[in-house]
Amino acid sequence: MAPSTASAQAARDWPTQPIRIVVPFQAGSATDLITRQLGMGLGKEYGQTFVIENRPGAAAMIGSEAAARAPGDGYTLLMSGPASMVTNRFLYKKLSYDPDAFEKVAVVAITPNLLMSNPSLPFRTLPEMVAYAKANPGKLTYASFGSGTTSHIAGEMLKAAAGIDIVHVPYKGAGEAIPALLAGQVSMYFDTIMTGLPYVKAGKLRALGMSTAKRSPQAPEIPTIAEQGYAGFDIAPWYGVVAPKGTPAEVVSKLNVSINKLLATPDFREKLAVTGAEPRGGSVADFNAMVNAEIPRTEKLVKQAGVTLQ
Repeated sequence: MAPSTASAQAARDWPTQPIRIVVPFQAGSATDLITRQLGMGLGKEYGQTFVIENRPGAAAMIGSEAAARAPGDGYTLLMSGPASMVTNRFLYKKLSYDPDAFEKVAVVAITPNLLMSNPSLPFRTLPEMVAYAKANPGKLTYASFGSGTTSHIAGEMLKAAAGIDIVHVPYKGAGEAIPALLAGQVSMYFDTIMTGLPYVKAGKLRALGMSTAKRSPQAPEIPTIAEQGYAGFDIAPWYGVVAPKGTPAEVVSKLNVSINKLLATPDFREKLAVTGAEPRGGSVADFNAMVNAEIPRTEKLVKQAGVTLQ
């Protein structure tokens, strides 16, 4: 059998062995939780194990690089997001991977970020926090789940919009940032609703606002930052499966169909809803169009926020 024919047959027979999904954030993070639900669903359909490999650090660059260097044979995937696909290209003079060196497969979900504060601080609302920050420049800090992530950019956007001086403290993910916030080591944290909201509902952290233009159905009582005086404030992380460049089109197509089918099932949608994530789906072309539209928008946001290249 000729090599090209063998490759085509391998793509048609895919998968014949376990598939690795690289998660560029910590276990327990929003990205991790969504990926594990996706892996279980796809595993049932294909009769193969989807192994979740957490490679956190460096604003998703470590995991993204690991996936980019893997063979394009359909047995390595990456759960990507705004940092790995879009934002990093504007924050770093030299990346360890090429954001464009991936085949887009499907957007899985989107979830709002929630600005939370430690309850010991002398403010209960976003306007009160802004007033306190203006009276105490440089005293307040805010955590993010990594430099260049949506939680970092959201913090810089708020600094610019409100004209306040708050200090960024990057972490590798919610597994590090939330304990730091609970312990009072940082003042605030832009976290995804799925990992942050339980602490708010338990009274352990205070909610100051949602990062999206509309309130979340999971917490309709929490106002958006936009409606509290910062019109146009709208930023949220998304989660999309990509594959190393060269992954056969047949494999990409199979995965896209399977992911969209899974996203249409009530059971999977309920699992996403519990975590605050909203299902997306769509075609490979839709995914490419979304990223292409975000690139100039993000470049403008980064410049407006004054985030400097590393």
